[in-house]
Order: sequence, then structure tokens, then C-alpha cells
Amino acid sequence: MELRAIDDILADTNESDFEVTELVENGLPTESLMVLRAHGLTFTEVAEIVISPRTLKHRKSRGENLSDEETDRVVRVGRTLALANDVFGNHEKALQWLRTPSDQIGGRTPLSLLRTDAGGRVVERRLWQIDEGFFA
Repeated sequence: MELRAIDDILADTNESDFEVTELVENGLPTESLMVLRAHGLTFTEVAEIVISPRTLKHRKSRGENLSDEETDRVVRVGRTLALANDVFGNHEKALQWLRTPSDQIGGRTPLSLLRTDAGGRVVERRLWQIDEGFFA
């Protein structure tokens, strides 16, 4: 359960919670970050949310997987991106929304909140509100 699993999460398949938990606990290979890049995130965005370039370089040189915290962030970004795609019905609109600062979240971008679980929940809640027609 490596690259394929995270790609499934990004495609919004129904990975069981247990499978995702095991994925996070085992850590994804550093190459899994390329999946986020393939789904439109920039190198800078991945570095700001998931792992610093310096740490990534060390992990790659040692042949290590991402830590469970880093893997958790990859999964969070993947799930949020999949939800945003569903809500907006368009990948480019989803990315635009994730990158646009909002007064409702303190002038920050939704993408910037995905570094933490608490921030991810705020973004997810906003997406559900938009989907239900509460906020645009």
C-alpha cells in the first residue's frame, strides 16, 4: 500500500480507516510526494505543508520513508483535495479555492491550514458548508 494507496485517497476511493491508519503508521516512501505534485501542488506548497526540502533530502539519502506525521499530512492533503474536487466539481476550481485567502479563516489560505489536524478539520468543515450552500 504505497503510491497506489495515496493515489486512491486522492481519487477519493473508499480506503478503510484501518488501511489508512496502517499506511500512516508505516510511512509512505518519499516518492509519494510526487503524487501531490502530479495533482497540482507546487514544490513550495508541499514543502510548507508536508516536509522541508532539507529533511526530504536527508530522508531520500538514507532511503527512509516519511515519518508518520509527514505521512499523515500527505493523507490529509490528499483527502482534502479529493473533497474540494467533489465540492467544486472541477480540479482547477478546487486548487484555486485552496490557494485563495479567506477572511473566514483569518485571511489565511485553506491550503496553509492543512499542516495540522485542527486546521484540516476547519478546511473540511468549510468545504461541507460550501457543499450544503451555507457559504460561497
